[in-house]
Amino acid sequence: MPSSRSLRRAGATLAAWQSPQWVAATAGAALTTVLVGVPTAVVPSPLFSRAVPVQWWNYPVLAATAVLAGLVLATFVRPRHGTGSDGRRAPENGSDPSAKTVGRLGSAGGVLSMLAVGCPVCNKLVLVLLGTSGALTYWAPLQPLVAVLSLALLAEAALRTLSTADACPVPVRP
Repeated sequence: MPSSRSLRRAGATLAAWQSPQWVAATAGAALTTVLVGVPTAVVPSPLFSRAVPVQWWNYPVLAATAVLAGLVLATFVRPRHGTGSDGRRAPENGSDPSAKTVGRLGSAGGVLSMLAVGCPVCNKLVLVLLGTSGALTYWAPLQPLVAVLSLALLAEAALRTLSTADACPVPVRP
C-alpha cells in the first residue's frame, strides 16, 4: 500500500485542479483569514481589539494558515463532469479512514493558529491558568512555537489530502 504522503502526487493533484477547486481554495483562504484574523485582531476591525500589539510574525502565520486551510477545503469540491482527476467516477458512499485523521489535523492546526496569533492576555483560558503576568511571561514566548506546530499540522493535512485525492475522490451524485 502506498504512503498517504507524497509531494509528487500532491503536486499532480494541484496541477489537475480546475477552476471550481481554485475558486474554493481562494474563498476558503479568504474565509480563514476573516475567521482567524478578525477575532485575534491581526486583521483590524471595530469588533475586536488587542491589549498587546500584533507581532511581526503574526502576519505571515495568518497568511500561511489561510493558504493551507484553503487548499484543504478545496479538496472537498467536486471536479467538473463528476470525475476525479484520473477520470474515474467516485463511489457515492466511499469512506476513507484517513479522512478523519486529515480532518483532525486540519482542525487542530486551525485552533492552534488562533491561539498562536491571538493576544496573549486576551485569551481567557490562559488568563485563568496563568494570570496576566504569566500570560506575558510564559505564554507569549511559546506562541511562535505554537504557530510552527499549527502550520506543520495544516501542511500535513494538506499533503495527505492532496496526495490521496485520486485514491479517494469526492463522491458524486448520479
